[in-house]
Amino acid sequence: MSSIQRPFKILGIQQIAIGGPSKDRLKTLWVDMFGLSVTGNFRSEKENVDEDILAMGSGPFKVEVDLMQPLDVDKKPRVDEPPLNHVGLWVDNLPSAVEWLTAQGVRFAPGGIRKGAAGYDITFLHPKANELFPIAGEGVLIELVQAPPEVIDGFAQFGG
Repeated sequence: MSSIQRPFKILGIQQIAIGGPSKDRLKTLWVDMFGLSVTGNFRSEKENVDEDILAMGSGPFKVEVDLMQPLDVDKKPRVDEPPLNHVGLWVDNLPSAVEWLTAQGVRFAPGGIRKGAAGYDITFLHPKANELFPIAGEGVLIELVQAPPEVIDGFAQFGG
């Protein structure tokens, strides 16, 4: 167990985002076969994404599953490459996490802290390190998501 003191805590999985050339094929598995329900949709020309937002679980432990397809397969970013687009993690203090992680040499993707599709403040760790920031997602895009009070309380009470 690490003895490093951090000014934040990663609480749990907030979301997984899966991309494909067609959301319909993804929905066959996640909605029809697994029984998850569609709770929303998000479209962004800037992010080249048409996304269905699904949910599994409930309360503070609900996990969002985003099924994404590119609006234009000839434009970037390509939300379907790689198919496991990103993993989102709940964090109890996003600004402190970003400040501390940056000071430790963690590389963040451009864009800083901003509102995400679900309305929470978010930021992304870059999948690739560089000389200036030698720590990154090692090929995985990781989203840090500011947990709302009910999620922070739920994890404190039940999640450890």
